[in-house]
Amino acid sequence: MINFSHKSVMLEECMNGLNLKNDGIYFDGTIGGGGHTFEILDRTENARVIGTDLDDDAIVAASKRLEKFNGRFTIVKSNYKDFDKVLNDLNVDKLDGALLDFGVSSYQLDTKERGFSYMAKEAPLDMRMNQDAYLTAEKVVNEYDERKLINILRTYGEEKFATNIVKNIVNVRQQKRITTCGELVGIIEQSIPKKFQQNGPCARKTFQAIRIEVNDELGGLYDLVVGLAMKLKVGGRLVILTFHSLEDRIVKNAFNFLETDCICDKSLPVCVCGKRSEIKILTKKPETAGVNELDENSRAKCAKLRIAEKI
Repeated sequence: MINFSHKSVMLEECMNGLNLKNDGIYFDGTIGGGGHTFEILDRTENARVIGTDLDDDAIVAASKRLEKFNGRFTIVKSNYKDFDKVLNDLNVDKLDGALLDFGVSSYQLDTKERGFSYMAKEAPLDMRMNQDAYLTAEKVVNEYDERKLINILRTYGEEKFATNIVKNIVNVRQQKRITTCGELVGIIEQSIPKKFQQNGPCARKTFQAIRIEVNDELGGLYDLVVGLAMKLKVGGRLVILTFHSLEDRIVKNAFNFLETDCICDKSLPVCVCGKRSEIKILTKKPETAGVNELDENSRAKCAKLRIAEKI
């Protein structure tokens, strides 16, 4: 069995948020090592889970971990954004709950050859969650034009030294192709003044930005949240864990739209849009990990949990 090590973040909060039913049907859009799905199945008698993931290693590991629940779960290699097709193919019309965990697994970060981590100096620049995908971090770094690269680092990484970093990337790649995480880290370190390198690894934001681009993590996210909410039965819960501000902002905006009862111009005397509230937001402010969890798992420090209920 693949040692797909990953500790589910805010596990109890997620399970409480789902308000599990013994015979419910649930969607786990990012099944990873199967941690959340295991808990859903273990805490219920006849609940069923449909899970998706793009990572072959995750699917193998989750399938093995969930063996004792055979017959109560289905794992499909698919992007969670294609949930509608997955559910339709399985003749599932409505859900009692859906969970999305947008965190990168510990396995992906710690497996050097996957190229996700700036700590893995000799690792290839890869960062693909779907190992069959064409686009890799190496292609982004070496083949994107300067303006596009700067925009990616600024938008997805909120990197204020994006221009310096990209100019140095362009200078290096004119001489040789940049192929390893270590080479990219070296360029980043040369591009950021030393006084700004004291607040943690200076490559983190750039690696995050490139990973988001490689996996198109933000594309269609708003529509995903809205679509999943509409798939819920009345009383069904949507539970979403995000790990950086861009994701959280999109989820927050989608929730706010879904909860709004009318979007007409306020100057109109009556509503003509027909928009009705679809959810009740149960987390006006996102929940965060507790002190005990943060002591045990530093990767939980950026997590934000938002929960909504279909009405």
